Amino acid sequence: MKFVIIQGAQAVGKMTVGQELVKITKLRLLHGHVMYELIMEHFGNLFGDVTNKLKDIVFEEFAKSENYGMIYTACLSFAHQKDLDYLNHITGIFEEVGAEIYFVELVASQETRLHRNKTENRLQHKISKRDIEKSDENLIYADTKGRFASNDEEISFDNYLKIDNSNLTPDTVAVMIKEKFLL
Repeated sequence: MKFVIIQGAQAVGKMTVGQELVKITKLRLLHGHVMYELIMEHFGNLFGDVTNKLKDIVFEEFAKSENYGMIYTACLSFAHQKDLDYLNHITGIFEEVGAEIYFVELVASQETRLHRNKTENRLQHKISKRDIEKSDENLIYADTKGRFASNDEEISFDNYLKIDNSNLTPDTVAVMIKEKFLL
């Protein structure tokens, strides 16, 4: 079992890179926003605890399956202990079954991410981002409240890759990940 976490700030390209990685591996994709979108579509609000519980059920059941592995995209702040605790929690689910953990960190400038925040693929898959003005404001605000890029030596995963994908296509980044980790 392989568990690939693609981490980064809003609109850095996590989901799109994950979609490309699925095309060239046997991995399955759960982009972190899918549960939020599901809850919002049916209940109109974000319920963080509910979405995390739903994700936990998916993680636990998938970890017990015969599948090759999963890609999970996450927007976690290295400045918030709650986010780091959740990262340890979800990796623990997969470590319990002997899965190999791979941590990919994507980084790009805010300007690049604001441009990506309006892409057709993002808007198609993320209902909550379709109010572009509000989404842009949220992205800028989040950047002031969190730290979505790690500092040097901060990541302790054995299988770790940090990529500045500002000027790289998603399929190029997916190939880099596949080759680095032999997926």
